[in-house]
Amino acid sequence: MIAQILLLAVFPALLAVAAGWDVASFTIPNRVQLAIVAAFVGFALAAGMPAGDFGWHLLSAAIALAVSFALFAVGYIGGGDAKLFAAVALWLGWDALPAYAIFATLSGGVLALVLITLRRWPLPAFLAGEGWIARLHERDAGMPYGVALAAGALLLLPQTELFRLAAGN
Repeated sequence: MIAQILLLAVFPALLAVAAGWDVASFTIPNRVQLAIVAAFVGFALAAGMPAGDFGWHLLSAAIALAVSFALFAVGYIGGGDAKLFAAVALWLGWDALPAYAIFATLSGGVLALVLITLRRWPLPAFLAGEGWIARLHERDAGMPYGVALAAGALLLLPQTELFRLAAGN
């Protein structure tokens, strides 16, 4: 029961917090990624995850962190995005890591198209007074990629082994 709550409620809620924070400030605080990691450890303990499986999840997170920090180093993504990608990879594990990278990339493409389109139109006056909306609307503003990372995870989650295991408990 605790494992199901962590997987089906806490993890998605933390992803929503990360995405919302990124939209509002173009940052994702470390405490959000730490909460995602802590929730996974709680999940693994509550679900009785074998040590070998836990190790594969850790390897997945380590590889995701290495790749995402390389992307951060060349300026493609922010540091919070890199850490969020690794924290999500910890949850999804080795088998789902390639699919997660694809889902997050496709979600990022959709997000980019939406932002490019919306940034071409003038911002309505009633929204212009909201600082975070005005920043998000600026043509030269970055992209809150945490939204794409969260969307990719939420789209993939029902197809993962963890989800099937939690549904069976």
